[in-house]
This record gives sequence, structure tokens and C-alpha cells, in this order.
Amino acid sequence: MRWKEEILELAPYQPGKSIDEVKRQYGLDHIVKLASNENPFGCSQKALNAIRDYESSLALYPDGYATDIRTSLSEFLGVELNQLIFGNGSDENIQIISRALLRSGYNTVMASPTFSQYKHNAIIEGAEVREVPLVSGEHDLEGMLAAIDDKTNIVWLCSPNNPTGTYIPEKDLISFLERVPKETLVVLDEAYYEYVVAEDYHQSIDLVKQYENLIVLRTFSKIYGLASQRIGYGISNEKVIRTLEPVRQPFNTSTFAQIAAISALLDQEYVVECRQRNREGLEQFYQFCDKHQLSYMKSQTNFILIDFKVDGNEVFQYLLERGYIVRSGSGLGFPTSVRITIGSKEQNIGVQQVIEQFVNERKNKAALSNH
Repeated sequence: MRWKEEILELAPYQPGKSIDEVKRQYGLDHIVKLASNENPFGCSQKALNAIRDYESSLALYPDGYATDIRTSLSEFLGVELNQLIFGNGSDENIQIISRALLRSGYNTVMASPTFSQYKHNAIIEGAEVREVPLVSGEHDLEGMLAAIDDKTNIVWLCSPNNPTGTYIPEKDLISFLERVPKETLVVLDEAYYEYVVAEDYHQSIDLVKQYENLIVLRTFSKIYGLASQRIGYGISNEKVIRTLEPVRQPFNTSTFAQIAAISALLDQEYVVECRQRNREGLEQFYQFCDKHQLSYMKSQTNFILIDFKVDGNEVFQYLLERGYIVRSGSGLGFPTSVRITIGSKEQNIGVQQVIEQFVNERKNKAALSNH
């Protein structure tokens, strides 16, 4: 078969191990998954009720225009209906943008390390990938500007960034946008937007109105707790959205996803509660890491990247065998680190106790070898 050459050596996305898989493999009864940055508190009860109360026919296709959630979201954000595009999670919106703009002979610029699907989709489309290393865990915006030329069709900014949890201050972002060529689309991925508490974080809805080559991506998968429903959205000017729409599959967001998203959006009290509990959880980790002299990056997300100064796979495996699924940094560009989703207070305490065992065992082994 005449496969695209670009995909022959491209590995598929590797999701974290499932709870059932780990139970079977290690004979464990209780597993805590802290690997995929899901909301440990679940979704709003109002969203659950909306799904449970659904009584219409399952034989009907979903609304391809996503009219109701589009209307609710446009009112909530203060944008026009035609400034929104909906995807089967942010992953599909990334794919839509890549399919629309990337091809052989053109390039895309991104930070490194950052969310893997930017590069993954660019390779599939045959575009040149230009990666600019992070500086102290943050986007090197000047380096990214230097990498842009007249063949750069997309620049990806992940703020807050996955896997570091760092963000781009508004003044730096504006300075960057002012200098990006107008024919280059800037994609600002804000999957963790609702978790941010930094006072100088960018106000992207205002920026979309100012810069015609900017699109902002957000999702209902993270703080809204609807990851299983797969619904995300993009915000840009009407011209960009209209050009992207033909690339979108006609019925790409399910009926349940749309009705759950509406109810979740309207329950902002729950969003505030989750954000507060997440900050408390982050403080638990900061104090724990400081106590055990573990390096970490301050995070504006619901995860923390911790550097153990040893093989991250070793830490990952130690925690896995004791019932805690985290994400090794080896596949994220930080080989001596692990990324841990912030859980409930009890889950955080539990994983920290196991990490403390690991740290103490390492110290004891080092002491014996030096004896």
C-alpha cells in the first residue's frame, strides 16, 4: 500500500495505563490515577443531571452546528456565534487547524517540550517542524520569532504549558503577537485556562478581537470534568472560523457532550470550587517538595512536574506498583521527572507517602554504597 511516508515511523499517542489494566497486572484492589490531568472531583452535578434527564431519540444525529452550546458559550464569553468552532476535544481542533494550513513546503513553530499533538499532526501533514527549546521551563518567545519565516503557517503557544505548568505573561504575549507576520496563524492553547490564578495572565478574548491571526483553544475536558464527552472549542474572528469549518467533520460533537457542556458552563460556582481545591492541592505538593528538597516548577494548572534527578521511569514504576498511576517525564522531554495530576487532599497525601518511601529508600541505598 502507498502509505504516507510521514506516518511510517510515527508512533501513535500513548495514553496512560488504565485503572483496570494496573489492577490486573499488579493484583491491586485500589488504584489512584493521577496521570492524565483529569478533574479528580468529576464534573458538575448539573452536567450529570442533564445527561440523565435526556429523553430524546438516540437514533438522531447530534446538532452539527452545536446551536445550543454555541449560543450559551457566545453569551458567556461575549463573542459572536460565528467566532466559535467546536471539536471532539481540543485534539480535533488541533487536527482541523493542522489539516487546513500545514503541508509540504511549509513549516510550523512550537516550543519544546510542549503538548505532543502539535508536532504529531504537523508530521502527518508533511510540514517542517521547528522546535524552540524552553528556557527555564518557559516559552522562548524571542527564539520562536527568530524561527518564523515566510513559510511559517502556524505558531503554537501552550499557555499554561503542558508539561511544565508555566504560562506566558500578557505583556510578553502582546509583544510577541505584534511581531508575528499577519499571514501566520498563532494558536494559543488554553486547555488549563480555568485553573490559572496569575494576575498577569493574558486576557485572550480581548486579544482575539485585536489580532486577526489569533485563535484560542479551550476545552471542557479539564476543570469542567467532561473529558469522556470529548468537547472543546476555538475562538477567533469570523473569517478564520469560516475557513476552518469545511475541515471539521459534520457531526463531530455528540448530543450528550453538547448538553453536558451547557450545564457545566452555567455552573461557575463549581468551577471556582475546583480551582480553589486545586490550588490547595498544589500547595500540598510545594510544601512536600520543599521538605524533601525535590525540584519542581510552580504551576498554573492541575498538575506538577517534579524532578527526582533519577530516571523518571524508575519513579513511575515504583508508584505504579503501589497503586498510583502518574506520567513519566521520559516521554515528555523531562527524563528525570514525573508529572503528577493534582488529586483530592487524600489522594495527594497518599501519593506523597509513597514518594517519600521512594526518596528514603534511595537515600538509604546511597548511604550503604558510600559506607
